[in-house]
Amino acid sequence: MLSPKKLLAICVLAVTFSADQNACGEVFEMRTYTTNEGKLEDLNARFRDHTIKLFEKHGIRNVGYWVPTEKEKFANTLIYIIAHKDRAAAKVSWKAFMNDPDWKAAHKASEADGPILAKRPESIYMNMADYSPQQAGEKEAGNKNNGNAQASDAVYELRTYKTADGKLPALDARFRDHTIGLFNQHGIESVAYWHPADEPESQDTLIYIVRHQSRDGAKTAWQAFSKDPNWKAVAKE
Repeated sequence: MLSPKKLLAICVLAVTFSADQNACGEVFEMRTYTTNEGKLEDLNARFRDHTIKLFEKHGIRNVGYWVPTEKEKFANTLIYIIAHKDRAAAKVSWKAFMNDPDWKAAHKASEADGPILAKRPESIYMNMADYSPQQAGEKEAGNKNNGNAQASDAVYELRTYKTADGKLPALDARFRDHTIGLFNQHGIESVAYWHPADEPESQDTLIYIVRHQSRDGAKTAWQAFSKDPNWKAVAKE
């Protein structure tokens, strides 16, 4: 049994995955920010003009930044993924970032008219699954900070699967041996696959991102995938 959550998102700043991300043993961090009313663009501007550069300065690798397409979240939510050398490095980097005078100045200036965030950011650390595409997202690297990603009709879909007890290895095997190949056949581009780094979610949760040419394309692709006799046979088995 799976309990999936689905979130279609558009890229707002950058999507870049290194080719050797599995080999280097990076740990990934997904963060979700919810802003006060009318403050999302202020948050985007702070990331665009300051935060991204300061992350890089302190050894935090920018992976991707998205705004959800759902009406209730489109105006107040930013989701992003960053990467650290390891968990210990993440702790050191975050401490250095928070104490950076340039960050403090940018933060203060951006909130001159009031706080941007409505609540504390949500964070989850993740390890990349061994079947995650090695070259995923490299074609998007050229869009970094130049606005082209926003002009595209392409959408990214963030999905979270929670399995029954002991079933995560079976889910991983199905993706590794069948699902990703079937996705490719139906125009669903796999970007990356992760497992949460911490228990208990590390034992029963898969998080992944796929890319579609458009929202309509996503609907068509999922319908075709779900009706594919090969998928039905694999799922049943």
